[in-house]
Amino acid sequence: MTDRSNRQWLLARRPHGMVSRDDFELVETPVPDLADGEYLVRNLYLSFDPTMRGWMEDRESYMPPVALGEVMRCGSVGQVVESKNDAYAPGDIVSGLFGMQEFAVGGRGFMQGTPVAEGTPLTWPLGVTGITGMTAYFGLLELGKPKEGETVLVSGAAGATGSVAAQIAKLKGCRVVGIAGGPEKCAWLVEKAGLDAAIDYKSEDVEERIRALCPNGVDVYFENVGGPILEAALANLALRARIVMCGGISGYNEEKPQPGPSNLMNIVIQRARMEGFIIIDYAARFPEAAEELVKWVQEGKIVHQEDVQEGIENAPETFLRLFRGQNLGKQLLKVADPE
Repeated sequence: MTDRSNRQWLLARRPHGMVSRDDFELVETPVPDLADGEYLVRNLYLSFDPTMRGWMEDRESYMPPVALGEVMRCGSVGQVVESKNDAYAPGDIVSGLFGMQEFAVGGRGFMQGTPVAEGTPLTWPLGVTGITGMTAYFGLLELGKPKEGETVLVSGAAGATGSVAAQIAKLKGCRVVGIAGGPEKCAWLVEKAGLDAAIDYKSEDVEERIRALCPNGVDVYFENVGGPILEAALANLALRARIVMCGGISGYNEEKPQPGPSNLMNIVIQRARMEGFIIIDYAARFPEAAEELVKWVQEGKIVHQEDVQEGIENAPETFLRLFRGQNLGKQLLKVADPE
């Protein structure tokens, strides 16, 4: 038995409405001995994503729900510190669903790590070149299919996924408008990410501003928010528009499902297409996306922001930042430094 102890955040109860600190419980447990084929990972950075809110619900989805009393599932990058698996050596850096804890035993269940290439910044596999960036890549290019000269609208555009989707659209020669909350986020989108315009949903009439900024309608809408913002986008569709349903964070903490868009028939009138996707559908093509994203980031064609909090004790509060609109870019929590 190792003499290490492990601080873990467990799911203590199912949320009702807005997720809260009380939905989690912090415990300290000993790190168990490793069985053959297993390895011990010390988490360095935890990743927080809106999809985690869905994992807290007791309902069927693309992944099973987190059980009550179980370590809260989340992505992370960590360092192998012990190993009984020939594929992983102490010192290796890996990414995976290692959970909201300091240490994790890899090699079983969801705990299957992906090696991180030497020299890769530790946070990139959790954001711009990892699942987050790949979600933007496949969602926009495979479902949105933007063409040069078209108008692309992105909600949640200052977030980790939306910001990458918007910049990929610019790389494809599109005119891109982003929707975000607050002047700081909107300024970043235009001045740093290179978007053509940004709409502040906190202070502007979104539907009116879309109409003004997209006079010929929206050809591709990359949706991350839902609710009234989705209705505003549907009101401004171009003929044969494509709507990419990536997420709907505005409704994730509602106790009752949000009512459907009142203007859904605009999809019929404009002969548009609305399609949802889950990133794991493209798992076989992850290397392709990662190669392109790394190249674009290294060349300065895609910029990204990381909101890094610190300390495992702050994990629930860091998660809540997503739903308070406090994060600019990818929400991360630093747990430890590599040895």
